[in-house]
Amino acid sequence: MDNDVTLSRRSFVQAVGAVGLAATSTPSVFAEQLEQITDIAARRELFVENTLISRLSGGARLQLHQPTPREVSFACDKPWEGASCAYMKVFQDGDLYRMYYRGSDVVYTKEGYSSPHPEVACYAESRDGIHWTKPELRLFEYEGSKKNNIIWMGSGSHNFAPFLDTNPDCPKEARFKALAGDFRKGLQAFVSADGVRFTPVGQKPVIAKGAFDSLNLAFWDTVAGTYREYHRDFRKGRDIRTGTSKDFVQWTDPEFLSYEAHRHGGESDVAPPVRDADPANQLSGRVSQLYTNQIIAYYRAPHIYLGFPTRYIDRGWTYAATQLPRYEYRQLRGAKSRREGTAVTDGMLMASRDGNHFHVWPESFIRPGLRKRQSWFYGDTYQNHGLVETKSAIEDAPPELSVYVSENSHQDHPGQFRRYTLRIDGFVSLTAPLAGGELETATLTFQGNRLSLNLSTSAAGSVRVEIQDEKGTPIPGYTLSDAHELYGDSLSLAAAWKDRVTNVGELAGKPIRLRFVVRDADLFSYQFEEA
Repeated sequence: MDNDVTLSRRSFVQAVGAVGLAATSTPSVFAEQLEQITDIAARRELFVENTLISRLSGGARLQLHQPTPREVSFACDKPWEGASCAYMKVFQDGDLYRMYYRGSDVVYTKEGYSSPHPEVACYAESRDGIHWTKPELRLFEYEGSKKNNIIWMGSGSHNFAPFLDTNPDCPKEARFKALAGDFRKGLQAFVSADGVRFTPVGQKPVIAKGAFDSLNLAFWDTVAGTYREYHRDFRKGRDIRTGTSKDFVQWTDPEFLSYEAHRHGGESDVAPPVRDADPANQLSGRVSQLYTNQIIAYYRAPHIYLGFPTRYIDRGWTYAATQLPRYEYRQLRGAKSRREGTAVTDGMLMASRDGNHFHVWPESFIRPGLRKRQSWFYGDTYQNHGLVETKSAIEDAPPELSVYVSENSHQDHPGQFRRYTLRIDGFVSLTAPLAGGELETATLTFQGNRLSLNLSTSAAGSVRVEIQDEKGTPIPGYTLSDAHELYGDSLSLAAAWKDRVTNVGELAGKPIRLRFVVRDADLFSYQFEEA
């Protein structure tokens, strides 16, 4: 296989991201064979998977970006919390940010590990997504007192997963819903009017096929018009199933997800960058065992599903493991169960357009990080389910995305959740060095009269856009020589041409391709819209 790789639309429809992308300076040999025109209407499109990409050339590539660690949101230091708190769910309800998480603790001895108190489901809230409080809800008694933030005790406390139901036909008394359940018996449905007081729906699990020792979650899919759930099961290691429902009670038979690993261009770039000694981690395309799934429909592009699973890898008692923080404590943790001392976890990113087949990025989305003490332990770097906008620390900057990540996990002191931030749409960018690179899309139709770009350039860098017909021929007035060089940093900068300025309305509804030419810049998303 030579270094010039082009991607037909058929390749993407059959296997999202399955074919590698590499540098080429010639038109696609498949340009005459494109079999499908994708109507993107006025949807926002991201570069988190390859479906709409026909060709990358020059120095262009897709770059995964990592969130920036910020402050610790709070320590899990209440008597009913502890060192193994996890499974955070975060969403915004009007002006209120809501967080749900598991309160749990663990103690390790040479004889193994145990929980000093039962697991409970807890609740915290915030007015800005940065400063959090744990309200006294007085719903459940813990050690003789109801002065706590516990919202559920008993079966289901391990993985209680509420969400705000955006189904337009949802009654007020069920505005909040949740899945939770026993490891083996299955997941039960819950409803709530206020997001705090939850009531089980019936007595039996609504989802019974799976192994539910994880955060198993659901949401209303606005595009498909159905409830969608994702839960844990085992298939050559920890994996994910999904099902759908019209009423949150009767669910389809859950199916395993399928995967394709992102490749960077070389034919040999197929295997994960790290091979676990455990053969269970070698399921094709999945990259590693997936401990959680954290899948959402991205709110700015709800036709795209984003997953933030936890990667689970056990690399054994290697030399590097002996150099990680608190080696003696790792030995204590692994005295009876080796993986408790040797396994490590970090955060990943994957994306899908149908909710079933996912494009997986092998590299980490969130690394355990450079810390001297309570870091690089199994149980760290679990990302929350959900994305929220929060105010930037820079006074005149636009809002940014916040995610919340576990750390100090499974140790002899309380765990904690740290907030991380990311540029809006900033998961993956089309990028190139100053020498430049290009991306051509598959054939599209659109609605609207201008093309809005989320981009960031250097002072010397730029982005230019050429619009072509379905055969790849530049359309007069929208050629690369007509295109204005765009530079700066903006969530919404309109592409422009010398005579047409920003107006592309005459091309709406017609088959086109976009050619992005990038120099020392990042392009995060694009969207046709009405000006």
